[in-house]
Amino acid sequence: MFAYEQLNVQQEVSERDAFTIERYQQFYHFFPANARNVLDIGCNTGRGGQVLKTLDSKLEISGLDCVKDRLNKLPKQAYTNGIYGLSTEIPCDDYSFDVVVAGEFIEHIYAVDVDKTLAEIFRVLKIGGKFLLTTPNPLDIKKRMRGESVLGGAHVSQHFPDTLKMKMKMMGYSQTKVYGSGKMSRLFGYHFPWLDIYGSYLATGTKK
Repeated sequence: MFAYEQLNVQQEVSERDAFTIERYQQFYHFFPANARNVLDIGCNTGRGGQVLKTLDSKLEISGLDCVKDRLNKLPKQAYTNGIYGLSTEIPCDDYSFDVVVAGEFIEHIYAVDVDKTLAEIFRVLKIGGKFLLTTPNPLDIKKRMRGESVLGGAHVSQHFPDTLKMKMKMMGYSQTKVYGSGKMSRLFGYHFPWLDIYGSYLATGTKK
């Protein structure tokens, strides 16, 4: 716990991410009908949950984060519950949530913990529940032209779209799909066929 907390507390920019509002609006677009219980993994100080609650006041949102100070700042009007813990061992019962969202999160966990995280999220989802995540796109043409990497700082792993989809399938998720996300989706929407134009992408999977 301490190692991940120390790693992520350094990344204050995440609390000012200009795309957070749009990212959670995108998440909500993919919510299953009649979704009620939501787990926001890597919830930070709760800006995303506020967006979801505005879109649907009936949502019961729990936030999970490994930085305790962030949980203390969660807006009470948006979050029912703040959970201090790790995605590799989520302290929630099986079949607890209709939706799990993880915005720009999975790159903050080491590769060795990725499969554990995907399995834990699968465990806490209800049958018919949906997992939605975004992560920086290693195929992003702008990064490649500049010689930049997804890795560095609090980003300790990177996730190629086809590989992540396969990992999700291996954990039992069905209907796995990938869409464009990030700032380029403002111009091109989610469905532009060349994923390399997007700085981030959205992956979805369903527990059936």
